[in-house]
Amino acid sequence: MKDLKHLIYFESLLENADNDLIKDYQAKGNICLGYTCFHIPEVILNVGNCFSTRLRAPNTGSVDIATYYMSNYTCEFARALVERGVEGGYQFLDAMIGVDACSMMNRAMEHFEILKVNEKPNFFVTHCDMPYKITDYTIESYVTQMRLHVLNNLAEKFGTDVSDDALRAAVAQHNEVCAIISEIGQMRKAENPVITGYEFHVLNLVSYTCPKELILPYLRETLEELRTREPDEKSPFRARVAIVGSEIDDPNLTKLIEGCGALVVSDRFCFGSTPGREVIELNDEEDVLTQICRHYMEVSECARYISDEKVHQRRETSDRLAKEYHADGIIYEQMKYCDYWGFERALVSHIMSEEYGWPVLSIDRLYNNGNSGQLRTRVQAFVESLEIKRIHKQEGKI
Repeated sequence: MKDLKHLIYFESLLENADNDLIKDYQAKGNICLGYTCFHIPEVILNVGNCFSTRLRAPNTGSVDIATYYMSNYTCEFARALVERGVEGGYQFLDAMIGVDACSMMNRAMEHFEILKVNEKPNFFVTHCDMPYKITDYTIESYVTQMRLHVLNNLAEKFGTDVSDDALRAAVAQHNEVCAIISEIGQMRKAENPVITGYEFHVLNLVSYTCPKELILPYLRETLEELRTREPDEKSPFRARVAIVGSEIDDPNLTKLIEGCGALVVSDRFCFGSTPGREVIELNDEEDVLTQICRHYMEVSECARYISDEKVHQRRETSDRLAKEYHADGIIYEQMKYCDYWGFERALVSHIMSEEYGWPVLSIDRLYNNGNSGQLRTRVQAFVESLEIKRIHKQEGKI
């Protein structure tokens, strides 16, 4: 296929947490808010004079310093953020918005404060607790925390307009991003898609890490380009896979998988488009913040939720997406030492195989795994097994 016009530029924006669009937007007087988790509603960080960037630590090497403070048994995403903070890589932030979704991220946020990784006079770190299930009172608690710990802080420290009108404007902008990413994502359902999983991963990541106002023109142009893009006459891929699991912010992992011949057609993982790129429908009867918070709790697929309905929701979503995107198998992944997804992967990778009938590759991995020879070998073997199953099915043997 012809290369996407802006792909190289998008890749360059992912090389550093402090990318050029963030610098440009801050130069205009806007406030940059770093956040780490889906449970901090991205849309409320893009209100008024503020904009969000979902924190990553691209090109992470050693995490020895963070390991000294946090131990070997802390997930590498949390350690990589602390390591990058100690190195001075987050001096550009005006605030760090954290959530006590897991003990490891909680410790990372604490070290941002303890080690004073940012020297700006108004810089602050705030923590919000996250309920384990959805009820009227837990939604109310969630809304209260977002108001007290996030919006009130923004208004007090940066003079941000956090009114309902400002929140509605942020939702409208957020919804345009979601509509574009969702339409592009739907293109992966085609037998011979006009976009690869790697390209989609890059597009989705820049929508999380760059100021919405500045990235939107590029996303609009890319959508128009894809509507008329001609795919290769014959797909170069040998199988189609859906990915389910924990945090993936390195598109090189997707590139590795596709380099083994498996087109990634669905991204149900943290930092993916499901959840995260669903349009937020607002009504005129309820408080805007309540509607936003309820939306995030309802669409969340985080393994932190342990209520029966959420456990079932995650399995049904994985099955539904694999079917809708015509996957041949599912890769169930988890970052090493991730408590929630460690339990989830061990159990549900078995359930998706035995009860739902999907071929499943179950892996735990490092934070940056894009050059892992061992992982490459396992994915190659999985692709070959999917090909054999397809041949047997065509021959009527299964």
